Amino acid sequence: MVNARTWHPYRVYGELPAGGDLYAEAMELNTHERGLLHAVSQAPAPTAMSTFFPALNQAVPPEVHAPEDDPVRVAWADEQFALYGASVSLWQKNLVRVVHPANGERPDLVEATDEGRTALA
Repeated sequence: MVNARTWHPYRVYGELPAGGDLYAEAMELNTHERGLLHAVSQAPAPTAMSTFFPALNQAVPPEVHAPEDDPVRVAWADEQFALYGASVSLWQKNLVRVVHPANGERPDLVEATDEGRTALA
C-alpha cells in the first residue's frame, strides 16, 4: 500500500537535486517555467498548472484530423510536453507546493511558494 503522506506523483520523474543550492537553481528558470510560475502566482486560489497550458502553449494547435506525424501536431505536442516538464521542475525546485493532491476527479492544485515568488522578482 502507498503511504499517502510521502507519495507524490511528481517523484516518478525524479528527485530534488542532490547537493545543490536549491535557491540558486530556482533562479534559473526557462521560458516555460517562468510563464507557468507567473500564472500560478497570480491565481486567486490554488489551481491546476495544466489550466494555464492553452494560454502558454506558443505552438499553433493542430487540426483535429491531422496525422500523428504532421509537423504542426508534433510541434504542439512538444510544447505540451515542455509545459508538463516545467510543472514538474517547479515542484522539484520547491517553487510551487501541492495544496490539494489529485483525487481522481481533478489534478493537483498548487500555489506558489515564497521561494517561487522570490524567483519571479
